[in-house]
Amino acid sequence: MTRPRDAGLPPGACTLVVIAKEPVPGLVKTRMTPEYTPEEAAALAEAALADTLHTVCSLPARRRLLVLEGAPGPWLPDPGFEVVPQIGAGLDERLAHAFAACSGPTLLIGMDTPQVSRELLAPALAPDAWDRADAWFGPSRDGGFWALGLADPDPDLLRGVPMSTEHTGRIQYGRLVRAGLRVGDLERITDVDTARDAALVASLVPDSRFARAVRRAGAGCRR
Repeated sequence: MTRPRDAGLPPGACTLVVIAKEPVPGLVKTRMTPEYTPEEAAALAEAALADTLHTVCSLPARRRLLVLEGAPGPWLPDPGFEVVPQIGAGLDERLAHAFAACSGPTLLIGMDTPQVSRELLAPALAPDAWDRADAWFGPSRDGGFWALGLADPDPDLLRGVPMSTEHTGRIQYGRLVRAGLRVGDLERITDVDTARDAALVASLVPDSRFARAVRRAGAGCRR
């Protein structure tokens, strides 16, 4: 079935959501210490978030939404995003509320993949993406997921999924399949959680804000 689309938007355009934390030292990327100081880890988180947001700004979308824990900063492109607060105690609830704020095809990504690109997201942004699949799923190498798209956002598909475990992605994917959804696959990539992850991802996107931040922090990195 062909889905109706807003006038002036290309086929496949959907709502794009980024879920993120304000990059505050000591509150983000805590697994990067002691290799990096809390301030250096926060600078890497800010760069990763800025790269992600600027990539999303470059993509066609019905709506762009930043679901944020904390306050916006200079890393936020202006204009480009509606900013709404995260709601809920656990990450599953926060993701569920993010989808509940949307209608129609919606693709959500996190702030931990500064290497995200138009090419990585291309299958879910194709003109026939939402005719071929009811959901899109991007697994991460740590067992979680970096992207989740739903043609018809249903918060209950996320509630109760244990987050931040090596089985999170498998359990979330199973939820989608058991709900009878046709799931399209995105590439498996690396989330930036540790100093080793940061070095790997920076090498993949050497001209990015994130890679520059890694190089700046390198002199003080206590590996």
